[in-house]
Amino acid sequence: MQLEADEMKPAINRLKRAQGQLNAVIRMLEEGSDCKAVVTQLAAASKAIDRAGFSIIATGLEQCLASEDSTADRADLEKLFLSLA
Repeated sequence: MQLEADEMKPAINRLKRAQGQLNAVIRMLEEGSDCKAVVTQLAAASKAIDRAGFSIIATGLEQCLASEDSTADRADLEKLFLSLA
């Protein structure tokens, strides 16, 4: 199943935000920043990635349910969803 690029914009934005947060984590580690600040930033990046993944799967599930033959895609999406848990 192909995902529509327009519908993926929120997920793309979250991943870009996570990318920025990961860059900040790397910079903080290189500069010897406070452990709590690094872990907080890392947790934020992780959460952004998780939310992007769930958003991608939710969009795919919507498209799958709207299609005429969705049996195989639904099983694949379930596996993908469970891989994020």
